[in-house]
Formats: sequence, C-alpha cells, structure tokens
Amino acid sequence: MSDTIECTASSPPHALETGETPIFLTAAWRHLVVLNFEIDPDRLLHLLPRGTELDTYEGRSFVSMVGFQFLDTRLFGWPVPGHRRFEEVNLRFYVWREVSGQRRRGVVFVKELVPRLAVAKVARWFYNENYETRAMRHRLAPAAAGHRLPTEMIYEWRRAGRWDRLGVGVDPENWGYPAPGSLDEFIIEHYWGYSVQRDGGTMEYEVRHPAWRIAPAVEWEFDCDARALYGSTFAEALRQPPASAFLADGSAVDVHQGTRLRWPSFSSASSTRSARQRTM
Repeated sequence: MSDTIECTASSPPHALETGETPIFLTAAWRHLVVLNFEIDPDRLLHLLPRGTELDTYEGRSFVSMVGFQFLDTRLFGWPVPGHRRFEEVNLRFYVWREVSGQRRRGVVFVKELVPRLAVAKVARWFYNENYETRAMRHRLAPAAAGHRLPTEMIYEWRRAGRWDRLGVGVDPENWGYPAPGSLDEFIIEHYWGYSVQRDGGTMEYEVRHPAWRIAPAVEWEFDCDARALYGSTFAEALRQPPASAFLADGSAVDVHQGTRLRWPSFSSASSTRSARQRTM
C-alpha cells in the first residue's frame, strides 16, 4: 500500500422518544476507512443546503472520502433479500444548524457509490441523495494475533474500465477513542444528514450510533480520477495528502426518516449568511 495519492462495539437501537421521527433504516456500519482533506471553503458554498452553515475545525473546512460496509441492513425493520450486505464509498463535507440554542452538526454527501441499484433508487427517492451504482469489492486483512480488529481495509469500485481504490493500514496497538478536541473527533462526531431537495428545500435526518473507536492510519491509499468522478470543485483538494486518515470500527446505526425544514424555523442570521454565501 502506497502513502502517495494518484488522482488521473455495537449498541442496540435507541428507543423512540416523544416527537422523534420513525426509524427508516437500521444496519451495522463496519470497518470505516476515512481520509480527510482540507478544502477551500469557497468551493463548498454553492453546495450548502438551505438553512445550514459550513462546520469548520480550527477555522478550516474539510471533505472526507469514506468507505465502509453495510451489514444486516433493514428498511422499517424488514430485511430486503439480496441487499443486506454491501459496500459504500462516499465523498462528504460538514455543516451545522442551530435548533433551540443547540448545534446540530451534520454531513452533506456529494456522491455515494453502492453496488446495489435498488439501494441507490431508494436513497434518491426518499432523500434525493446523489447515489451511483458501481461494481464494488473490498479486502479485509485479518486481525493481528491477540486482536479483534483488522490491520488493513481496502475498498474498490469499478469505473471507466479500471478499479479505483481507497484504503488504510493501521497498527493494531493504536485502537482507541479519538482525543477530545482533535480533528479525528470532529470528523466522526456528526449525527445529522442534510440533503438539497429537487425544489431547493432541505431534508434533515438523524443518524444515531455510539462513539466509535479508531486507529490512525500508518499508511493510506487513494487512487482514482477525482476530477472525472467528483468534478473540478474537489479535484485540487483530493490531489493533496490527507490531513488525517484512520480506520473506525463502526457500530449498529439507526437512520431516522427525513423531515423537511420549514423556512420560518431558520434564524434570520442564518438565512442572511446563507444567502450572502451563495452570492460570493
């Protein structure tokens, strides 16, 4: 595995509380490969869902390449034959919005790759997420002696007659929770999703899971034509070495049904800032 880049502990589902939206999907997200790249925030402003702001770490904006396994996938509690286990690779960035004086920190997906056409269709229909269907595969290195978690994880997807690749290798002695206030903690501590709808509105949905353990990458690999796959907006950022890279163990996950944001619920300051950002 190269360290250069070419670009040509589960928990049970949470019980619903009063006023919460129903659970749309349950699954286990496992063996998450996460590479984080700093990006000029101006590159992201035109992609902001209405009512959200860019979430930054120490004044810096980031995008992440994330590959992981969907296991035991269920829609509304029901397993879908042939669609319970599959890979996903996505590119995402980070946003927030204020609700009752608290920050809801979330992610916006630029593009999500999956090998199942039905998964892509359901996600586009319910959330208007930008899913594409690709042939995909993964390779999981066995855990080292005396350890449970893997030492290497690689995800690959077929595009333009070749296999693109995203992967990391880790030291099995370095598994632990990210340091408080660290960039890695910032990356994984986002529990909401936001997506732009066909009419320009915003869908918000909650993603629940316990804290994840991670292992920092000792080597990493990202080999794809980023410009062809994600466009010029992201090509420069994804050409640079990542600011951080790690493997997360993952957990059981609940994805709640989405809710359309009501424009009067946005603060005037947030609406003004978003409007100003879109004109920059």
